[in-house]
Amino acid sequence: MKQSLGPLERRLFAWTQLRRQRTVRTGELLEPLGLTALQERELFRRLARGGMIARVRPGLYLVPERLPLGGAWSPGEALALATLMADRGGRYQVTGPRAFNFHGFDSQVAQRSCAYNDRISGRRRIGAIELDLVRVAGDRLGDTVEVATAEGVAAIYSSRARTLIDAVYDWSRFDGLPRAYDWIRAEVGNGRVRADELARLAVRYGDVATRRRLGALLEREGAAESATRRLERTLARTSSTIPWIPGRPKRGSVDRRWGVVWNERERA
Repeated sequence: MKQSLGPLERRLFAWTQLRRQRTVRTGELLEPLGLTALQERELFRRLARGGMIARVRPGLYLVPERLPLGGAWSPGEALALATLMADRGGRYQVTGPRAFNFHGFDSQVAQRSCAYNDRISGRRRIGAIELDLVRVAGDRLGDTVEVATAEGVAAIYSSRARTLIDAVYDWSRFDGLPRAYDWIRAEVGNGRVRADELARLAVRYGDVATRRRLGALLEREGAAESATRRLERTLARTSSTIPWIPGRPKRGSVDRRWGVVWNERERA
């Protein structure tokens, strides 16, 4: 952790603050600060290692709006994601465990954020922010909510209903089943999410297995037939079956309408 600033560091922060600039790129400081390429590279390296700026990617850094008082600085999740996506010309939305917590489905706070986006796959670290980036087709992005942050950028999350669909669709990545079934029951039961809205989103953003599992659940819970019919119309007739709870032996009664095996000892 860097505790004091030298002359070059002070000049960099004075320059970015004067321009109200949150990012700086390689080569940008050569003329205004009178640096050589080597001096600039060493300046970025020292500040990044000292926790005073955050590397977004090689050659692009985030800088604090104000100098930290004797400690390290890191951008927030929303600023890190917004900067990374803007640099790549992409879109994103936070989903998975961080969204489960944001919407109040799960009390556990995830150490790493997961974001669907249309540009990048893999893990990234920006300052103290750890990201799991999942590249998806552009038409799989959507149905989001935006929340203002203190850093002046919007945090973009999958909506409440979309997060539930993500939990069923991407169950293996998010450890979403069977607990998502309980979340859906509760949300539909208390009226915070409508069954027909879940059906619409499952058709748009889910796959066949998502629609089959959701249809079986909604029918079991006594949802309006209009919601289950909406799902059923998108499914071809098949004799194959899928487990209600993935990863468990596929033993149990079969729901012929949805091709789901109720492989549970107790109601999930």
